[in-house]
Amino acid sequence: MIRAGAILSFLLLIWSCSSGEPRKLSENITVQDSSRQSVGDTITETTIQARDSVAYSIEVGYDVPVKKYFRFMDSVIAAADTLALGYKPDEYILVHANPWIIDTLQSFDYYRLMERGIFVYDQTQLIVLKKGTKLFMPDSLWANSIRDKLKHTIIDVNIPEFTLRVYQYDKKVLECKVRVGRNADEFLQVVGRSVNLKTPIGKGEIVRIAREPYYINPRTGKKYDKTRRDDGKYTLMPIIPWIEPSINGLRYGAMIHPTTNPETLGKTYSHGCVGTTEHDAWFIYYNAPIGTPVIFRYDLQVIQPNGDTLFLKDIYGLGQKKKK
Repeated sequence: MIRAGAILSFLLLIWSCSSGEPRKLSENITVQDSSRQSVGDTITETTIQARDSVAYSIEVGYDVPVKKYFRFMDSVIAAADTLALGYKPDEYILVHANPWIIDTLQSFDYYRLMERGIFVYDQTQLIVLKKGTKLFMPDSLWANSIRDKLKHTIIDVNIPEFTLRVYQYDKKVLECKVRVGRNADEFLQVVGRSVNLKTPIGKGEIVRIAREPYYINPRTGKKYDKTRRDDGKYTLMPIIPWIEPSINGLRYGAMIHPTTNPETLGKTYSHGCVGTTEHDAWFIYYNAPIGTPVIFRYDLQVIQPNGDTLFLKDIYGLGQKKKK
C-alpha cells in the first residue's frame, strides 16, 4: 500500500481446575479438564508429543467464520485461567498449539480454491472453526517453547530478488515470491504530496499489526471493498492481517501484506509495500508478532544452493550510483 502514513484500521470462558464433567460455560464454548480426556484419541503425535502438554481443551459451540474469527479467539484468550496455566496465553500460542488452524486459513486463498474449481465471492464467510471442534490450550512448558521459537524468528526480504524468507533458529521455514515498491515518485492523495515508492532498505522490527484492515486507494484516498482478480472475476476483499515494520527506526508505511493479484509477484508494482500471496500472508502473520526482527536488504548477488552466484537486475539503480 502506501509509505509515509499507511491508512489502516486497527482494528468468555472461565476454566475450572476441579475434576468432574465438562462444564458448559456459555452457548459457544465448553471446557474439559485434560486429566479426563484421552489426548491420543483426538490429536496426532505430530501435534503434541506428550499427553501432559495439554492443560485443557476447548470445544467450539458454533461455526466460526473468518468474519468472526479474531473476536472468537480474543474471547478464548480473555477467558483463559492464567493462574491455572501458569502463564498469560495469547493468540500465537493458541494457534501454534493447534497448527491446523493456519492450514485451514491458508486453504481459503482464492487461487487455491479456484484450482479446485471453487469460486468464493466472500471469503469472510468461510468457516475456520466448525462446531464441535476441540482447541487445545498448552501447558506452560509447551507454551514457553512456542514463545522461544517466535523470539528466534527473523523476516528477511531481498528486494531485487523479490523474495521473502522466514528463519527460525537460523533455519529457513518459508521462502516465497513477493512484489516490491516501484522505482518512481507519485502524488498520493492520502498523504497530500508526492512520495518515493521504493521499498525502504535497512533493519527494523514489526511495530504494528492490522488484523482486519480496510483498503484505501492511495492515489485517490477512497476506500474500496471489492477487487478484480487475475482471472477477471470480482470478489469482496478478504480479511487477512497486514503487518508493519519500522526500518532504521522510521515508519515508512511499507507493510507486509497479501495481494489479491499474485501475477504482480516478482515485479516492482506496489507503493512501497511487500506483497505476498494470501496463503503466505497467514503463515507470516502467525510467525511474526510485534517485535519480530525484519531485514529489507538490497543484495544484487545471491549464492545459489549449488554454489553458483546469481547476479540480479539492479531494479532501483543503486549499484550504478555506488560505482559513481
